[in-house]
Amino acid sequence: MNDVIVAGVGMTPWGKWGRPFVEYGVRAASEALADAAVDWREVQFVAAGETVRNGYAGYVAGATLARALGWSGAQVASAYGACTSGAMAIDTARARILAGLCDIALVVGADTTPKGFLAPNAGDRPADPDWLRFRLLGATNPAYFALAARRRMDLHGATAEDFAEVKVKNARHGLANPRARYRKAVTAEEVLASPIVSDPLHLLDICATSDGGAALVLMSEAAYRRHGGASPGVRIRGVASVTPTYPNTVLELPDIATDSTAVAAPPTRGFMDSIGDAAYAQSGIGPQDVDVAEVYDLATALELDWYEHLGLCEAGGAEKLLRDGETAVGGRIPVNPSGGLACFGEAVPAQAIAQVCEITWQLQGRAGGRQVDGARVGITANKGLFGHGSAVVLST
Repeated sequence: MNDVIVAGVGMTPWGKWGRPFVEYGVRAASEALADAAVDWREVQFVAAGETVRNGYAGYVAGATLARALGWSGAQVASAYGACTSGAMAIDTARARILAGLCDIALVVGADTTPKGFLAPNAGDRPADPDWLRFRLLGATNPAYFALAARRRMDLHGATAEDFAEVKVKNARHGLANPRARYRKAVTAEEVLASPIVSDPLHLLDICATSDGGAALVLMSEAAYRRHGGASPGVRIRGVASVTPTYPNTVLELPDIATDSTAVAAPPTRGFMDSIGDAAYAQSGIGPQDVDVAEVYDLATALELDWYEHLGLCEAGGAEKLLRDGETAVGGRIPVNPSGGLACFGEAVPAQAIAQVCEITWQLQGRAGGRQVDGARVGITANKGLFGHGSAVVLST
């Protein structure tokens, strides 16, 4: 199977301007088209991440953005999977190219978000686990993240100081990213002195919501050569958007038996681990090959979990990886050199695409002051709603 090539990338600065999401999408798409040296009229297919907070136009984002760019006869699709929306749009466009149905596709995501944390949409949905946790448990996203953080502390001995150091690292990376919304170094002491939002997480442990857009131009190998692509290019080697396998009921170590002589159960790979596993299996690339990663850091503790889910270290090894400086630029496996969502905030349909933009810049050596030396393989990861997640593997 031939790989699909990322021929162009584009991203707006992220911030809080309250403008229509279409403006951000068109700006990012125009930058990606220019980066690929492609005229909009050459694009045969547009896949967009939906944005359900922006009315009907957001639900049909593919058609909305195609119209804004200028009706050209391109076919369109829209994808929604919350934070995995952008990866689903990438997967749709990639599959169409691999099927021989088009040579050039545009993938775009953009959002305008309200102030504060993201609330569930209106209406009763008793079959939706996320509606249930919001409405019945009162577990808004910060509370949900805090439960995961507390679980990590109990299982692996993580501390609030470890979580703070994730923020310190990502904030330092974001200083070198002109598109980041927050470009300010912080200390662990400042993180720990910020207000508690949901114990053990402080305000600076949790990302904001933002406005922004990101876009990719994807090409078949033949189209890439036809447009003068002389280098091997950055290739999408695998895209996964998987759901859990039932039953998935194996409890974490140690065994919960009350007998002090209980023997720990053998290690297992759970649902979140399977997201990376599926992408690695498609690509023929393993975690030992990865040079750089962009992962879902809506809260600092979640980034530590992703180190393990993606196989960058063993279960329970994330804190040591962080403390040893291995996930900082200059370390063995830099994570979130862009600054991550800690520095950008959430613009939901754009963020998985933005991660691929960053990995592409890294693999092309175009990341400026945050460049990871010698990067040849990268992976992204996100978790969506209703039991699914995504990962994208790219290489030169």
